[in-house]
Amino acid sequence: MKYMFASDVHGSAYYCRKMLDAYREEKAERLVLLGDLLYHGPRNDLPKDYAPKEVISMLNALKREIYAVRGNCEAEVDQMVLQFPVMADYCILNLDGRTFYVTHGHIYNENNLPPVQDGDILIHGHTHVLRAEPKEGYILLNPGSVSIPKEGNPPTYGIYENGVFLIRDFEGNIVKQINL
Repeated sequence: MKYMFASDVHGSAYYCRKMLDAYREEKAERLVLLGDLLYHGPRNDLPKDYAPKEVISMLNALKREIYAVRGNCEAEVDQMVLQFPVMADYCILNLDGRTFYVTHGHIYNENNLPPVQDGDILIHGHTHVLRAEPKEGYILLNPGSVSIPKEGNPPTYGIYENGVFLIRDFEGNIVKQINL
């Protein structure tokens, strides 16, 4: 089972294309989007090729392959144009017998933990900063940002397969790796 995790597209048609190209190249079974899909938000500059309508079209074409959670920039109007659910604050995935608590990160994060149990995995975006590290009782993952990375990181996404989580840039380089 191979899943791709991506966050914080923020309406960039350019980076949405790169993300979807990577998704096809990776041959993942599902694309898990961690929120902030269409709007750039008042704290961010416009991302490269800001074109939310193009992003809508690209994502809707894959509506049967996407799991998504709501970011702090999602609104009801986004759900009106996207043909897959985007308004849940979290979802729980069981991958290879591991529990992944999937959220955007603006509500649940390492400072406000959801009901994780020992060995669970908390994965979120929101900060635009990639992370993959064990914490006390759980593992924290953040694939970084597809379009507006911060703290000197490149645009990145995450891949989970066979108990390994990789964070890659769009050139295919492994930026970070953790065995889960």
